[in-house]
Amino acid sequence: MIVISPAAAEHIRRMVAKRSAGETGLRVGVKAGGCSGFEYVFGWERAPRDTDAVFEAGGARVYVDERSLRLLDGTTLDYDTSLLSRGFVLDNPHATSTCGCGASFGVDGG
Repeated sequence: MIVISPAAAEHIRRMVAKRSAGETGLRVGVKAGGCSGFEYVFGWERAPRDTDAVFEAGGARVYVDERSLRLLDGTTLDYDTSLLSRGFVLDNPHATSTCGCGASFGVDGG
């Protein structure tokens, strides 16, 4: 399960409304790479894929593929609105190390 904070839901709704290519939600995923072993990836999607898990909160939809969900299950997706770093923030219980940029993470045995 992915928990979508009210701030993240508001930003997702606002961005979907602005986009003109028919996107309906935000894809959140994980790929190998980054300075800690894995990195988060984001993208706007028109529809979920057949095997995606779909999470909804506050009128916002988040799509996560099966492989990424193993490393994201239990994560809270938030949106930081501070002047210094505006963007999505993930509080991932599986991350045992993170990079200073916050975009990559490591897991034990990963």
